Order: sequence, then C-alpha cells, then structure tokens
Amino acid sequence: MVKLAVTGCMGRMGQRITDLAAHNPDFQIVALVERPDAPDVPAQLAGIKVSTDIRAIKGADVLIDFTASEATMKNLDFCLQNRIRMVIGTTGLTVDQDEKIMKASRSLALVRSSNMSIGVNVLFGVLRKMTEALKGYDVSITETHHIHKKDAPSGTAKTMAEIVALSSARQLCNVPVESLREGEVIGYHKVTFDGPVDTIEISHNAKTRDMFAEGALVAAKFVAYKDNGIFSMQQVLGLD
Repeated sequence: MVKLAVTGCMGRMGQRITDLAAHNPDFQIVALVERPDAPDVPAQLAGIKVSTDIRAIKGADVLIDFTASEATMKNLDFCLQNRIRMVIGTTGLTVDQDEKIMKASRSLALVRSSNMSIGVNVLFGVLRKMTEALKGYDVSITETHHIHKKDAPSGTAKTMAEIVALSSARQLCNVPVESLREGEVIGYHKVTFDGPVDTIEISHNAKTRDMFAEGALVAAKFVAYKDNGIFSMQQVLGLD
C-alpha cells in the first residue's frame, strides 16, 4: 500500500485525487495540505485532517502536487530533504524551475507531466507518428480551457508543439498555438495538419477531471518503487 500525500487538496484536481485515492485499496492517504490563505478550508476532507503545514506530509511515500509554481518548488525542497517521491502535475514552470526539478531527480524519483491523462498520452504517441508521416503539411494547435486557468498556452499544448517540432525538424516557434479561455471547459486540444490535397485533424476533449486524477494515481503507484530519476507519463504507461 502506498502512503500518499496530496498538496492543493482543495483545488479542482486535489479534491478528485483525494476522493479517488480514498476509495482505492492501493493507497493510504496520510496527509492533505492546502495553503494557509485558501478560502473555506475544512477541518477534514474524506475523513482526513487538512493541514496548512507542509511538514504534515513527512512519512508519506509519494506526494501528488497540483498547485502553483512557487508552491511546487517549496514542496520539492521538502520532499528532497525527506526522501518523499513526487508526482508533479503543476504547469507553467519556468526554465529555472525545470532545471531545479531535473537536478532533484538525481537523488529523488519524480513523475513530471504536462498532462496525466492516459488518453492524452496515447494521443501524444499518435501525434508523433502523424508528424513523421505527414511531412510538408502545415501544423497548428488549438487549445481551450476554463477561464480560471492561469497559464497559456496550456502545458499539454506546449508538449504537443514540442512533439511536432522534434518529429519534423522544424523550429518550435513555427508551430502556431492558439489559446482560448471559455466558461468552465475542462480541456480541449486539437491538432490540424493542413496539406495541399487534404486536411487531417486529431483532438482530445476532457469530459471530467477524473481522467487526470486517475492518471496521477497510476503515476504515484509507479514512482513509489523507484529510487531516483525523472519519468514521463509515457514511461509510466509503457508507451515510450
């Protein structure tokens, strides 16, 4: 059984991860943490005490972190000091923060992904093959999310653009990405291949956040038995 901690437990993702983990016999939730200034933080969630102190996660095997960039970096420091493996779903990290995660992975096992969804990671693989096969096509990406999402383009769209650039030997700046923020859209991504004789589109539409939460739990179970290194969801799922 994996001893699990969740930071950002009152966020959209944190609540779904907590609920699914509480009903999963492979996990024991040992700590739930939310930032001190978060509104309406309950005393308990899923029968577990909610703390505002990161030290509450001490003793956990794995921390799942869907918070914000600065909080993720502070949580990374604590996990590194206490040998707590991490699943990082936070997006919008800077180059320096990415480098800090890479450095930490030399002595700590981490899963880092712009999108934890199993379906999206399958799509990443399909996108790679399509780009390799459809040379000469113009490629563009459109992503739509809810109005509360802070980063644009989304981490998923950035990953898609990187796949296209690497698979077609083109510059990343030559892969246009359009970001839309509408209502409460969970996540919609579309890649368009426009050629001289046809247009091909592939897309993914997130129906519920459970797909991300379920993927994060799969990642937590995977990384709980690793000593060090940084792993992608492609590796977690055996798709790489």
